[in-house]
Amino acid sequence: MSQEVLIVPKRETFGKAAIRDLKKSGMIPAVVYGLNEPPIAIAISPKAVARVLASDAGMNSVMFLQREGTDIKRHVIIKDLQRDPITSRLRHVDFMRVDMTHKVRVKVPVRLVGTSIGVKSMGGVLDFTHREIEIECLPSIIPGHIDVDVSNLNIGDSIRFEQIALVPNIVLIGDAHQTVCSVRGKAPEEEVAAAPAAAEPEVAKKGKKEEKK
Repeated sequence: MSQEVLIVPKRETFGKAAIRDLKKSGMIPAVVYGLNEPPIAIAISPKAVARVLASDAGMNSVMFLQREGTDIKRHVIIKDLQRDPITSRLRHVDFMRVDMTHKVRVKVPVRLVGTSIGVKSMGGVLDFTHREIEIECLPSIIPGHIDVDVSNLNIGDSIRFEQIALVPNIVLIGDAHQTVCSVRGKAPEEEVAAAPAAAEPEVAKKGKKEEKK
């Protein structure tokens, strides 16, 4: 669990002009909600958020948010991000308050490990269908990712969510029969037969008269 402590000011002004001023100061807008408490608008440094995202737990890092000028400190996780569609820069962050004694539901990325036999020896293709899985557990044991070993997959084999080995006290949410990944044979390439070029009709000699019908 991340011990990151982010000190954040409360936002008192809103609107486009306020957001422009925030950006000039190197901050972006954010909101904190959850645990049946009113949402609080705050400002935060995008560099601090990027640092958390780059950690092993990434989006699911549990951290402290501390209100600037107070001793108010709460455990939170990042629930959602908004990025600029062109520059990919962070524009807004949603933080969700968490109680360390209560389970939360989060989506965790799936990481494929190893090289499939069907791919390595038989020329198959690995289809990675679902790249994240929703789980329920205490905030303190949220994994940064879930590893799935594909080494033994032959062509025609697949791995479903229910076949993933989860550590104790982590529960899968959703359809356990969904396929995480599978190996299929390569689709046969269409062989375009090189048909011989059709002979062009002989060009009538200049001046030759057309035969009358």
